[in-house]
Amino acid sequence: MTLRAKLVAALGLLSAIATLSLGAWTYGEIQRNLLREVNRSIDDASDAFTDGFQRSFNDRLGRGGPQPSAGELARIVSGGPPDRALSDHDDDGHIDLGVEGSLRSRRFDQVVVQVVDESGTARLIIGSSPLPLVADNLTRQMFDGYPHDYGDVTIDGERYRMVTAPIGNGYQIQVARSLVETDRVLDSLREKTAIAVLLVSVAAAMVGWLIARQITQRIAQLTIAAEDVARTGRLDVSVPVHGSDEAGRLSVAFSGMLGALARSRDDQKRLVQDAGHELRTPLTSLRTNIATLRRHEHMDPIVRESVLNDLDSETKELTNLVNELVELATDQRADEPVETIHLADVARRASERASRRSDRAINVDADASVVTGQQAALERAVGNLVDNAIKFDPAGDAPIEIVIRNGRVEVNDRGPGIADGDLPRIFDRFHRAVAARSQPGSGLGLSIVQDIATRHGGTVFAVNRPGGGASIGLVLPPIETAAAAPNE
Repeated sequence: MTLRAKLVAALGLLSAIATLSLGAWTYGEIQRNLLREVNRSIDDASDAFTDGFQRSFNDRLGRGGPQPSAGELARIVSGGPPDRALSDHDDDGHIDLGVEGSLRSRRFDQVVVQVVDESGTARLIIGSSPLPLVADNLTRQMFDGYPHDYGDVTIDGERYRMVTAPIGNGYQIQVARSLVETDRVLDSLREKTAIAVLLVSVAAAMVGWLIARQITQRIAQLTIAAEDVARTGRLDVSVPVHGSDEAGRLSVAFSGMLGALARSRDDQKRLVQDAGHELRTPLTSLRTNIATLRRHEHMDPIVRESVLNDLDSETKELTNLVNELVELATDQRADEPVETIHLADVARRASERASRRSDRAINVDADASVVTGQQAALERAVGNLVDNAIKFDPAGDAPIEIVIRNGRVEVNDRGPGIADGDLPRIFDRFHRAVAARSQPGSGLGLSIVQDIATRHGGTVFAVNRPGGGASIGLVLPPIETAAAAPNE
């Protein structure tokens, strides 16, 4: 099942369940209210009959009179002279009240009344048919200290609601009212509820289809784009970027991912092309020197030593270049743990290593700036800055300076400075100024510094110093800064 079909089915099912639940609750409430009204109506009828019976019947028996006949009992129950329907009775005590009868000036449509004596014999029946003595679904409630039993009975296939209550002298009165109208209302309510459930479910399914279509359409487009990338390897596929919901955010993220992959692939291509270009120079020199040694077996020892030194130098340069290329290509620094680092300690360790290799004086003037980063990577960055300064100021009298203030690390030298045309490209990979092409190096040192700074959320800078020399460094976001530490 597709995602669109699942969404449509889910919305339709939820709407059906909600509508059905609401319909069932409404049906139950209406059923209880209708039944309550029916109970109240037969209670009213029972009370009307009971009042007349207790006044007249008890008074008659109190004077020692005989048991009343059915007609007299009807007059007693009715509380007054009988009308046409009440006088039209038979010897069995059955009186056809119909819908025209009047009891205490109150109309009761579809009501059957039955008076039962203490022996369980029906003495009076007002209505079309006698009532069963026992009802179904009995419930009992107490009124004025007397039990009233409510239940359901069936007469000639028609449901009635009946109440049985004592009226004195061992007599009980049973009043029943037809539930035809109540059942008709409930049947109509059930039909309308079923229709409402069906209509709401269909409407919800249609709305769900529209919503699912809007959502899944963008996901389907992203799927097509991803399959196109997997099939062709092209990263310049068109990706729809619109909307602020989750699907829209996914589109934006997918487009950004493709852009990042395209930039990464372009960087790799450029790195390979630049590396191939840079590798040609030391490889050509190596081949030339090896060919010279082969052609001149009896070479002058001094010349031979010079060629061997040149081979050694070119081999070292080639090794350094390959190592830096591997570091850039594999991004080995990504596996280094992130920790809290004092930049002063990084600067001192880098200066000590550079001093041992070059015998140059290096001064460190650092405050207590603390950053979050990778220890070895930052030491490599500061070391590259110091090596670059030493390379362009190899015989300078002034010491190399490392100055750290509030996360800003700058390395100052008194070399020839940087030409204006080279300033914008000094951190580019393999870029070497015209004046520096005779110097050893791969042109990757400052590029690595920029890469490390970017990975730590920082930036790089390069400016010429007043009075000569250059100031090159990086700026990192500090998490703590204290007073300046003494120079070293």
